[in-house]
Amino acid sequence: MIEAIIDQRRRSLGGILEVGRVLPAAKQLMVGPFIFFDHIGPINIPVGIDRSADTRAHPHIGLSTVTYLFSGEMMHRDSLGYALPVRPQEVNWMTAGSGITHSERLEKGRAVGDRLHGIQAWVALPNEFEETAPAFTHYESEDMPFWDEVGVRGHLIAGSAYGLTSKTQTHSPLFYAHLEVQAGATAEIPGGHGERAIYVATGAVELGGQRLGVGQMAVLNAQASSLKAIEPSTVMVLGGEPVGERYLLWNFVSSSPERLRAAAEDWKAGRMKLPDADDQEFTPFPETARITPPVAA
Repeated sequence: MIEAIIDQRRRSLGGILEVGRVLPAAKQLMVGPFIFFDHIGPINIPVGIDRSADTRAHPHIGLSTVTYLFSGEMMHRDSLGYALPVRPQEVNWMTAGSGITHSERLEKGRAVGDRLHGIQAWVALPNEFEETAPAFTHYESEDMPFWDEVGVRGHLIAGSAYGLTSKTQTHSPLFYAHLEVQAGATAEIPGGHGERAIYVATGAVELGGQRLGVGQMAVLNAQASSLKAIEPSTVMVLGGEPVGERYLLWNFVSSSPERLRAAAEDWKAGRMKLPDADDQEFTPFPETARITPPVAA
């Protein structure tokens, strides 16, 4: 049932903001087209929190970012001119393509306090779309189907699964869903995809005789078809068709290491436009960053 179990690794993003990094991992770079998976929080944001906790303007190429919150709010601004918050069960789907920059600010928390909890994922673009024009789409919760079964409430964030299709526009076959599963209930895991995984955001589940707790991702084989909640649980299910070999360098994804190096040079040289409404601060390129997986120079 389970090919690999990946434990989140805690990472500080500055100030009190911390995430659990799941993908990429040494044993599993991607699941289908999903190449990055961060568990944000849960963390209480105090009134007046310092701006060092914000994610300042930074660049991307070759991917789509998917921000999905269980609670809290983040303010998005990008170099295409979009500026709007993302709230629970909504989605900001930002396609970087040939290049985009954006920031994510904790403005609600700074003003009135907040509890931030969610997932940020990156979806690698297939070869023919790696250099597509950047784009941004905000989806309200009703743009993505909900369903209720005995002990399970689901929200289909993207793709097709459970006999449903989300309005979220993707560039390759995939599925991504949020499940709330009551203790003792069994939830289906969609089949028919090249690679699949589940991630436990809260609670604990059992799959193939193995217990999975908070912060664990199980990469599945073709036989896995369902999970059972040991306690009330929030579970993300995801997968899709592989898009081919991909490399990462900092916030960049590409099938070409040379393209990654060019993007890094563009950012360092100031050739990537900052968001108009947030162009006074930006994240410097970390000179310690290296291409993953390693390639010859």
